[in-house]
Amino acid sequence: MRSMVAMDDTSRPSAPAPPGVRLGRVLGIPVHVSMSWLILAVLITLFYSRVVQSNLPGLSTLGAYAVGFGFVVCLMISVFLHELGHAVVSRRSGIGVRAISLEMLGGFTEMERESPTPRIELAVSLIGPAVSAVLGLLSWALLLVLPAGTVAHELVFQLTASNLIVAVFNVLPGLPLDGGRALRAVIWAASSDRYLGTRVAGYVGRGVAVATILGSVYSYAHWYVGFTGFYIVAVGAMIGMFLWFGAGQAIRGGRLAARFELVHAGRLARPALQVPAGMPLAEVTRRVVETGAGAAVVLDGGGNPVGLVNEHAAAAVPAERAPWVAVDTVAATLRPELVLPADLAREDVIRAVQATPASEYLVVDGPPGQQPAAAHIVGVLTADDLANLLDPKRTIR
Repeated sequence: MRSMVAMDDTSRPSAPAPPGVRLGRVLGIPVHVSMSWLILAVLITLFYSRVVQSNLPGLSTLGAYAVGFGFVVCLMISVFLHELGHAVVSRRSGIGVRAISLEMLGGFTEMERESPTPRIELAVSLIGPAVSAVLGLLSWALLLVLPAGTVAHELVFQLTASNLIVAVFNVLPGLPLDGGRALRAVIWAASSDRYLGTRVAGYVGRGVAVATILGSVYSYAHWYVGFTGFYIVAVGAMIGMFLWFGAGQAIRGGRLAARFELVHAGRLARPALQVPAGMPLAEVTRRVVETGAGAAVVLDGGGNPVGLVNEHAAAAVPAERAPWVAVDTVAATLRPELVLPADLAREDVIRAVQATPASEYLVVDGPPGQQPAAAHIVGVLTADDLANLLDPKRTIR
C-alpha cells in the first residue's frame, strides 16, 4: 500500500530487506526510510522555505529552512501513521506484516500474504485514507485556534492540507492507490474473481494517472506561474508516471495471478520415457517419438532415476552423431532438490523452482525427501512449460 501519496502495493512473495535506512521497530514492525525519501525531504525543505518566506516575511532565511524541515518531519509522521493503520488492520485480520517503508512518493506496507476475503481487503485498503482524513481534520481544528501569521499556523496549515489531499487522492478508485484496492475488493466480492478486480482497478488506475498529469498541466496553464507552477507540473508528472507504472504492474500481476492458479506439478509434468544409462541418444529419440513421451529419465543399473535428459542439449546433437552419443552426456544429474512431489501446487512450485533453477525437474508420486524410484515417476516438469503457462506471450531467447 502506498501513501502520499500513500499508494498501494500488493503483498510480496519474497522478503528481502527493504533498501534504505532502518529507523527501528514500531509494534514489532521494522520501519525503513529509503534514500529517495531523503532526496524528497531536501527538495521539500528548499521549496517550502520559499513559501514560508513569502507568507512570513519577518522570518530569517535560516528560520524558513527550519520551518521547511519541520514540515518534512510532520509529513513523514503523517505518512508513517497512514501506513501503520494498514499494518495494524492487516495483523488483526491474520495477515502478517514484514515491514513499513517510506519512499519518495509515500510509503508501502509489505504484507506476508494477500487478504483472504474481499471484506478484509476493503478494510485494509480504506483504513489508510481514514487515518489521513482524521489527521487532517484534527489539524484543521487546531488551525482554527492558532493565530494567523505565525510559524505554528503555517506548519499546521500545510499539515492539514497535505493530509486531506492524501486522504482524498488515495480513495480514487484505481490501483496502485488505496481506492484501487477497495475497488478490487468490491469487484472480487461481486464476481468471486480477485484477479478480475485487480485488472479492472489497474485499468482505472491508468486513467487516474493520465488525469493527474493533465490536471497538473491545467493548473500550471490557468492558476500558477513561475517556479510554483513548474514545481506543480513536475510533481504531478512524477506522480502520474508512478501511477501509470504501478497500474501496469497491477494489470500484469492480475493476468499472471489468474494463471498462477493453474500451476500444479503433477498436471504440468510431461510423460517421461525411462531409459537405461549408456543408451545411444538416437535410440532414445526414436523411442520418445514412438511412445509420444515428452521427456526422458535416465536410470542406473538398479532401476533408480539418476539423470534428466535436457531436450535443448539433445536437440543440439547432430543427427549423424546421435547413434554414437550416450544419452548420459545430454542429461543433468538428478539431485534431491530437482525432485518435486506430484501434489505440489501454486506458490510452492514457484518457490521450489526459484530455490533451484534448472531446465527439468522430476515429478514423483511420494512425499518430499523420499528416495525417488522408477515406479513412482509421474513425469518431468520443464521450466519452459512453467514459464509458458505463466506468460504465454513471452519471447523465448
